[in-house]
Amino acid sequence: MEKLSIIGCGTMGHSIALSAAWAGMEVNETGTDEGELERADRELGNKIQVMRENGLIDKKEAGEIRSRIELMTSLHEATESSTFIIEAIPEVIGMKQTLYAELEQVIGDDVVIASNTSGFTPTLLAEKALHPERFIVTHFWNPAHLIPLVEVVKGQKTSLETIERSMTLLKRMKKQPILLQKEIPGFIGNRLQYALFREAQSLLDEGVATKEDIDASVTYSIGRRLPITGPLMTADMGGLDVFSSISNYLFEDLSTKHKSGRVLESLVQEGKLGDKSGEGFYAWDEETSRRLNKEREQTLIHFMKLDRERRK
Repeated sequence: MEKLSIIGCGTMGHSIALSAAWAGMEVNETGTDEGELERADRELGNKIQVMRENGLIDKKEAGEIRSRIELMTSLHEATESSTFIIEAIPEVIGMKQTLYAELEQVIGDDVVIASNTSGFTPTLLAEKALHPERFIVTHFWNPAHLIPLVEVVKGQKTSLETIERSMTLLKRMKKQPILLQKEIPGFIGNRLQYALFREAQSLLDEGVATKEDIDASVTYSIGRRLPITGPLMTADMGGLDVFSSISNYLFEDLSTKHKSGRVLESLVQEGKLGDKSGEGFYAWDEETSRRLNKEREQTLIHFMKLDRERRK
């Protein structure tokens, strides 16, 4: 079994650690200071409590899971015996490459370095590395302990061994890893997500419908099917002749804009950034944020339980 270390204990880092500990793995996790470790410890406790309340784990398992995660500020202490490192620090390329340079001075040549980046390619991440063959992207989705998908992206020099070890580790964590056969910006999930977001922006900018009705058109239609069938399987089920015909006349009319839409740009310029600022497309207050985050979490737990049933 790999000896896992996670660098970064923010939103994604501590959730990835929770996934590994839930699967029975011991995890060392680093933060920049004691304050960050305290926040991670608090968030781990909150998430484990929600898992208990929803019947995913019992009291004994909750204690065991938390005991498998050791939080520390020392990078050297956290990684000195590691065989596999997942980096989950902010999306700043210089910061990441500085970290890798520091790591390569203290870890063995065969230790895998996987980045949780949602955009940078492994070739770019490893361009200054001593051993680019050990670099790979493992892109978890938030919240990482409840969403199964992990996108695995190989670089130009990533070795087959690094790929195989990454896939094995993720399956050990009970994730659903998918391997991209080539590097591409945004990987798969974000490209699909932002294709939908671009069209939603265009519909809003053109005054086709209200923001509420645009969101409802997804929530109450394709959103209900997507947990079972992705876009290609949906096309198979609907008939490829039908989907080909619709593609031929509809694609020409879909948005091909290369920048954010008019409404989105205006909101950003006004400092209306969504939940974190209190207003965006919608108005947000503390109660609304808490309620919607809880509803989303409950829905993800529901689908996690369905996944468990399918695997039986």
